[in-house]
Amino acid sequence: MVKDSETTHFGFQDVAEDQKAGMVHGVFTNVASKYDVMNDVMSVGIHRVWKDAMMDWLAPRDDQKLLDVAGGTGDISFRFLKRAPGAHATVFDMTQSMLEEGEKRAEAEALASRLSWVCGDAMALPFPDNSFDVYTISFGIRNVTRINEALSEAYRVLKPGGRLMVLEFSQLPNDGMQKLYDLYSFNVIPQMGQLIAGDRDSYQYLVESIRKFPDQETFAAMIRDAGFEQVKYRNLSMGIAALHSGWKI
Repeated sequence: MVKDSETTHFGFQDVAEDQKAGMVHGVFTNVASKYDVMNDVMSVGIHRVWKDAMMDWLAPRDDQKLLDVAGGTGDISFRFLKRAPGAHATVFDMTQSMLEEGEKRAEAEALASRLSWVCGDAMALPFPDNSFDVYTISFGIRNVTRINEALSEAYRVLKPGGRLMVLEFSQLPNDGMQKLYDLYSFNVIPQMGQLIAGDRDSYQYLVESIRKFPDQETFAAMIRDAGFEQVKYRNLSMGIAALHSGWKI
């Protein structure tokens, strides 16, 4: 029998911690080829507005080195490099097939000299201390087995003065609005996953994982506990998603 201290959640299921990474890997391997299309369909394109808001707050600079964890198909890195043509971005993801989909994109070819693609674990980053100016993770931190360890690794690899920014689905402040959003999420998104990606179960997990993620204040406290200062967040679309920012001082 697995002890409570060794379990975590995979959506609404309790699973052994050492099983979660493989299960999440399976989800993203299954959806890799349709991931970008599904993002557009699920959010009615609003994820693009959220990512632009992220870039506005980040204000990328030419001299910066970005580490984009759970960077998947490169969406955030492409946006960063277009705003800072002299910067360099490392796209880091646990799923090789997601990285391969990203490398096929036209933006990847145009930006190849300023892009690196690395496969690995967010809880054990294969980079030296104080390596990056900016660490981003978008719609990925909720899939990490031990979020506190990923945040500690983010702090370690950032240079002093470096910045963490997290874009993640979050919680609406109004119970009625949350219930309406849940009705949409649980009834529509898995069906879309079946129709577009031929995979209902993976999108059922993704919806469940959103509901299991901490609310804005709780997550901000986790970022502070990892050592970050000047931690702030901004709600997007009334809290459907949120941006969290912190600095390594």
